[in-house]
Amino acid sequence: MLNRRSALSLMTATAFAPASAFASTPREIMWDDLIPPGVPYSEIIGEGEMDEANDLWNPIYDANGTKLNESLNGAYIKMPGFIIPFDVSAEGVKDFMLVPYVGACIHTPPPPANQLVMVNAKKPWPGDQLWDAVWVTGTMRTQLQSTNLGQTGYSISADEMKVYVW
Repeated sequence: MLNRRSALSLMTATAFAPASAFASTPREIMWDDLIPPGVPYSEIIGEGEMDEANDLWNPIYDANGTKLNESLNGAYIKMPGFIIPFDVSAEGVKDFMLVPYVGACIHTPPPPANQLVMVNAKKPWPGDQLWDAVWVTGTMRTQLQSTNLGQTGYSISADEMKVYVW
């Protein structure tokens, strides 16, 4: 039986615990879930211009490309994607961009911000598996960030990663 002090301590501790600590099953999402309700996919694709001096294509997105699905802020999710690493060590990669298709941001213009996710993995993903599609599970945040590969709209603190099998 809990005494008053123990019960109060337990209630205080659970009030400040992260929401992911209570989530037994992550919400499985796909890339179209990152687009806010009511915004058609066709309206997030932008035009662009060629930077001939640097041999780069610079996409130009309208405001729909940076609109985020705020209902995902703080959600414990699981989503598939491909890894674009920022740094690879002997242990593997911990910080990377999750993208919807192979080669996004490298061989083609980057997708809009609401189709790019920054990931910080607690456990490094093996460097010899960088071309595999992966499931990333963790807490998602809505947050516009600029990188040298493109602007991202989301970030995930990844608790778990595994190979995506379809």
